[in-house]
This record gives sequence, C-alpha cells and structure tokens, in this order.
Amino acid sequence: MHKKGLLGELIQSLCCLPGVGPKSAQRMAFHLLQRDRNRGKLLADTLLRAIDDIGYCQHCRTLTEEDLCGICANDSRDHSIVCIVESPADVWVIDQATIFRGQYFVLHGRLSPLDGLGPDELGLDLLEQRLASGSIKELILATNSTVEGEATAYFIGELAKKHQVSASRIAHGVPMGGELEFIDSGTLSHAFNGRKVI
Repeated sequence: MHKKGLLGELIQSLCCLPGVGPKSAQRMAFHLLQRDRNRGKLLADTLLRAIDDIGYCQHCRTLTEEDLCGICANDSRDHSIVCIVESPADVWVIDQATIFRGQYFVLHGRLSPLDGLGPDELGLDLLEQRLASGSIKELILATNSTVEGEATAYFIGELAKKHQVSASRIAHGVPMGGELEFIDSGTLSHAFNGRKVI
C-alpha cells in the first residue's frame, strides 16, 4: 500500500511518537478518520495549544504552562527536600506512586559525554545555586539505575557534599511481588548490596 497524500503524511507523523510503529500509526489514523473525527480535532487542537503554551518551570525545570509548576508554587510542600529525576515523566510517576511531599529538580537527561550531555546541559549550575543558597537540606537521587544514571547520581552526591547537604539514593532491587528465580543477577546483586536492617 503506498503512503502518498495527506493520509500517508498523517501516518508518518504519528510514527514520531515513542513506541508507535507504522502499523500502530496506521490503525490510529484510520480510527480517527473513520470513527472519531471530533476527538481527532480535539486532539489536534490540544496538541497545538500544548506545544505553544507548555514550557519549563523556572525553579525545577519540569513541564508547565506557568512560570512555576503547581508543585513548586505549592506552599504546603517541603521546599528543603528535593528529589532529582531525569525527566518530567519521572515527576508524574513518583508523585502519583508515593507520599513524597518535597520538590523536584528535572535534569532532562543524565551525564553522557558521548552524547554531549555534561553538567551544563543538565542544569546542574542552577541546582548548585540552590544548594549554595542553603534552602535545600536533603537531596533524594532518583536517577535511573543505568551506568549513566549511577554516574549522574554520584556527581550530584559530590555537589551535595560540597555544600554540606545530605544526599540519599533511592533503593533498587527486587520488585514487590517479584520471585527471586526470575530476577536478573545484576538486580539481585544490587538488592543484596542495598539491604537494610529490619
């Protein structure tokens, strides 16, 4: 089937989304055009408004349509505890799944010299200014448990030490409900090294 014309363009455009291949994009396009044109129009309008109006929080760098996101603007949250995450998606996940009532700082990546991502690209100068101000008492390092994520956590931990700020790393290991026989050796090793007294 050739993919010329506006329909082909729509299918190709939908392929830009993560996890959406040509077949999924084709199903989405046909669904919107055959069964749900009104929602397709709403989707297009919302997408345009989001792209035009959503930027970054001046304080934590997460996505928001205001100068300060709802979390940073919320006075009931603890401004002295900051959770460091790699992406705005991590903020959503942690805030929905935990009782964390502090603030966040979004790196938009992790240290990766091969990809041209150093401390400046991650906004660590802004984080260091906040650490130097004395307003932060504790950092919770919630970067991913990849080699780059661990290196990033270590680097930020050293920044925290320099400013006499307590830093902790989130635990990694066996998931709730997981069975040991199905856990990979790296995860199991990490779980043993991070064990705690009960």
